[in-house]
Amino acid sequence: MHELAQNTKSALFSLCQQYVKQRIDTARQAMEAAQEAANSESKSSAGDKYETGRAMAQLERDRNAQLLAGALQLERDLQQITIDKTYESVQPGSIVTTNRGAYFISIGAGKLLLGDDAYFGVSAGSPIAVALAGRKAGEVAAFNKMMYEVLSVV
Repeated sequence: MHELAQNTKSALFSLCQQYVKQRIDTARQAMEAAQEAANSESKSSAGDKYETGRAMAQLERDRNAQLLAGALQLERDLQQITIDKTYESVQPGSIVTTNRGAYFISIGAGKLLLGDDAYFGVSAGSPIAVALAGRKAGEVAAFNKMMYEVLSVV
């Protein structure tokens, strides 16, 4: 059981890393495209059109810079997760299986598919993870007016 759990954690961790890498790459590409758009705006006889175009491209670049900063923070958060140990209670790095689904307490990566099994990558600060925090197998947590029975924690 322990080896299977570690393999599952490693696979989920890898999926989270791929998710973060994709977000970083997408934000960087969008930033570069916006910067190129700003640089390629040429002065025209319209005058204000040039300034407006550059300002719009700069706003787009700044928005994508914020997305990149968020993705880099996710990467740092993921690096703080310890997956090479088994947990008895729900905490960062654990996989918790409930009567309503399975969760990998790591980063907010959404639905993670491993074969036919679905897990939800959630950050430790997410409402569901906060509700489940510290719970052990057999315990119950209330979240969103529903009861979540913890079936297992690894």
